[in-house]
Amino acid sequence: MTDQNIYLKDVGLDEARAAWAAQLDAVGLVGRLGVERVPLVRAAGRVTAGPVWARLSSPHYHASAMDGFAVRAADTRGATETRPLSLAIGSAARYVDTGDPVPQGFDAVIMIEHAQRLPAEAGAPEGAIEIMQAAAPWQYIRPMGEDVVATELVLPANHRLRPQDLGALAAAGHAEVEVSRRPRVAIIPTGTELVAPGSMVKPGDIIEYNTLVLGAMAEDAGCVVTRFPIQRDDYAALRQVVAEALASFDLVVVNAGSSAGREDFTSRVFEDLGALKVHGVAIRPGHPVMLGVARAAIDQPWRAVAGIPGYPVSAVVTFELFCVPLLRAWQALRPPEPVLIDAVLTRKCVSPAGDDEFVRVSVGQVADRLVASPLTGGAGVITSLVKSDGVLRIPRFKEGHHQGELVRVELRTEIARVRNTIVAIGSHDMTLDLLSNALGQRAPAMRLSSAHVGSLGGLLALQRKEAHLAGSHLLDEESGDYNVGAIRQTLTPHGIKVMMLGFVRRTQGLIVPKGNPKGIAGLDDLVRADVSYINRQRGAGTRALLDFELRRRGIDPRRIRGYERQEFTHLAVAAQIASGAVDCGMGILAAARALDLDFVPLASERYDLIIPIEHYASEKLGPLLEIIRDPSREFAASVEALGGYDTAQMGVELGLF
Repeated sequence: MTDQNIYLKDVGLDEARAAWAAQLDAVGLVGRLGVERVPLVRAAGRVTAGPVWARLSSPHYHASAMDGFAVRAADTRGATETRPLSLAIGSAARYVDTGDPVPQGFDAVIMIEHAQRLPAEAGAPEGAIEIMQAAAPWQYIRPMGEDVVATELVLPANHRLRPQDLGALAAAGHAEVEVSRRPRVAIIPTGTELVAPGSMVKPGDIIEYNTLVLGAMAEDAGCVVTRFPIQRDDYAALRQVVAEALASFDLVVVNAGSSAGREDFTSRVFEDLGALKVHGVAIRPGHPVMLGVARAAIDQPWRAVAGIPGYPVSAVVTFELFCVPLLRAWQALRPPEPVLIDAVLTRKCVSPAGDDEFVRVSVGQVADRLVASPLTGGAGVITSLVKSDGVLRIPRFKEGHHQGELVRVELRTEIARVRNTIVAIGSHDMTLDLLSNALGQRAPAMRLSSAHVGSLGGLLALQRKEAHLAGSHLLDEESGDYNVGAIRQTLTPHGIKVMMLGFVRRTQGLIVPKGNPKGIAGLDDLVRADVSYINRQRGAGTRALLDFELRRRGIDPRRIRGYERQEFTHLAVAAQIASGAVDCGMGILAAARALDLDFVPLASERYDLIIPIEHYASEKLGPLLEIIRDPSREFAASVEALGGYDTAQMGVELGLF
C-alpha cells in the first residue's frame, strides 16, 4: 500500500489522530468489527450489537407478590376489626405462595399475616379465613407485563451490559444476546536487553513489564489480548512474528523499537508489510509513536498496527491516546466522560513549547482548595503512574504553568479519595512510607500523599496553604536548634500558627559502597581527587547540614567533585552509590541499610512534623496522629527497626509557633 507517511516529525496530536483515522477508514477498519452471539453467562461487559426486544412478558402471568390467600376484592367489602368477615377456603379464598399464579377469577391477595385461619365446619370443609380489612383490587399482585411486555424494547444498541441487564434479558425470554465482537490485540515486546519478570538480572537487563500494563489496559477496554514472547533485535525475526500476528489479530502493537536508532526495526517491518502513516507525534512523553496499517499477505485483510515507545510512561500515554479510543470505537463503546477539576499547582511546570505534555499529578484537598503536586516526570518512571491521581495536559505552544496557578486536571481516581488525602510536602524520610502504610491499615478510606521538595520547600508549601504538614530538619546554625528559626522566618510573618510535633531523631552520615573500598572516613575525604559525590537538592535539610559542616571545617564545596549533582531523596542517593555511579553521598543510615551499603556516621539530627494549627486540630488528621501517639508504640517500633532512628520524642508537642 503506498501512501505519504509522516516520519519522525512534530505532528500535532489532533493531526496524528485524524491521519490514522483516515487511513483506517480507507481500508475498512472503522466501525464495528463484527457481531457474535454469546450466552448470557458470558455477556457481562459486552456491547449489544443491536436493539434487544422482549420475547416474553415479565412476569408472563398474574403472579402473587406475597405469601397469603387469593381472594375476590368484592367479597371482602365491609371487613373491619369490629366486624370481621370469614371466607371459605377453596371457593372464596385460595392459598398462594410468592410467585404463584393467581387463580382464574381472583383479583387480590391478602397477606398471610393479615388472615386468621378458622377450623373446618359445615359449608367450609377446608376451613375458612377471617379478615379484618377489605382488600383493594389487584392488591399484592404483579400483573402480567408489570416489568416488561413482550415486543417491548429491553436494551438499545451499543449498550454495555451490566449485571442487572443480564437479569432483564433473561426475564424477557433471552438465553443469548448478539454483541460486538471483541477486538483481538497482539502485544509484541522487543529488545535484546529485555528479561522476563522474576529473572535474575544483571547490569543492562531491563525487566519487561510493559506488556502486562498495556495488555491490562486493552482488557479493560473489552479486548482479547495475547502477549507474545520477548523478541530480540533482529529484523527478519521481528518481521516474521509481526506477519504471524497480522494473520489473526485486529490490532498488532509492537512495544519499543519505535525510534530511529540502529536497532529500531519496527518502522521497517510495518512499511514492508503495509503503510506507516504517522511516525512521531508532538507529545511528551511518547514522541516516537508509530501508527499505520499492515497485512500478513496481499490477499489477507488489513489490520491496524501501532509502534509504542519502550519507556513505560511513554508506552501508557501513547496507548491511552491512540489505541484505547480505537479499541472502544470498534465495539461502539462510548468514551467515558472525563472528570475535570480545578486545582492549585504546588510546583512550577516548564514544558517544551512544541509538544502537548501530559503531567502526572497527585491531588489532595487542603482546607477548601484542591491542590495538585506534579510527580517525577521521567518517561521511565512507572511509579509516577502508580502515585498519580490525575493528568495535567499542558497544550502545545504553551511553555508551562507557574506555581500557585489554577490548572485544569483530569482525575483518574475517585473524588472521595482526593478529599480523604493528607498532603505532606517537605523533606523526604523513609518513615513517611511506613506512616502511609499504617494509615491505610487503620483508616482504609484515607491515605498519605508525600511530595519530596526539601524542608524549606515544605515550609513554603505551608505558607501557601498547599499542604497539611511538612517534614523538616532545618538546623539553625546560631542556636543549634532545629526548625524554630525557619518557622519564624517563613511562616510567622504570614500569620500561620503551627505545631512543631516531635517525630524522630535520625543518624546522618556518608553512604558508601559495601566495604568502603576507598576508605572514606569523613567529610575531609570529599575533596580527594579519586572521590565522587552525589548531593541533595537546594533547600533540603540534609544539604543544609552538609553545608554547615563544610563551613565549620573550612572546606570549599567547589573542591568536591559532584557537589552540584542533585537527588531528591535519601534512597535516590543510596541507589546512585549502589549502582557504582558515585563513591558517596550524604543521607540517613536507614537508606544505607535498605540497599546493603556501608555508612560513616557524622551527626544526629531532629526530624519534626510541622503542622498548621487548623489541621492539627482537625478530624482529618486524627487517625494519623493516633498512629504517631499510639501508647503501644507499635508504629515507633517499626521505625526503629529500620535502623538509625530514635523515637523517644515521637508525638511530643515541641512548641506552638
